Amino acid sequence: MSSISAHASQTHKNELLAADAAQFEPEFVAGLREIFEKRVTFNQTLGLTIGEITPARVEGRILMRPELIGHSAYQRIHGGVISAGLDSMGGLAVMAAIAARHMDETPLQRLQRFSRLGTIDLRVDYMRPGIGKSFVLTAKVLRLGSRVANTQMEFLSADGELLSTGTAAYIVS
Repeated sequence: MSSISAHASQTHKNELLAADAAQFEPEFVAGLREIFEKRVTFNQTLGLTIGEITPARVEGRILMRPELIGHSAYQRIHGGVISAGLDSMGGLAVMAAIAARHMDETPLQRLQRFSRLGTIDLRVDYMRPGIGKSFVLTAKVLRLGSRVANTQMEFLSADGELLSTGTAAYIVS
């Protein structure tokens, strides 16, 4: 590894550590919840609610309902619900990572930074059938560049069994 790429790698690691150390204000977290649970109306259709929001990780939950069934004989959740939920959580993780880079701004200023965020690539691996009363979704940012962010997501049963995984790329500028 050249000294330039080693320096860039170390700089990236330092940025991630600094972002992880940031703590969001309650009004910022409430603003992100408002965006995801109320303004993104499709998330309401999914029943996606947001739990933990930190610069390093976000977590959400989907409660199973009859309108989310993808296979009636087995009562398993539709794969489209899984992929849409993972995509939403990946986007939320990117928002948290961007916000952590701008802790010098007010919560409102940080909440206004997300207007250009959009999915440019999404991959989902369905590993086990999604059968249960509720599901947990998690996401983290692997890389936050000036134009593109990459994320890793998980879709879990209520007891923590891994059902599906996802990776995604988002345009951030």
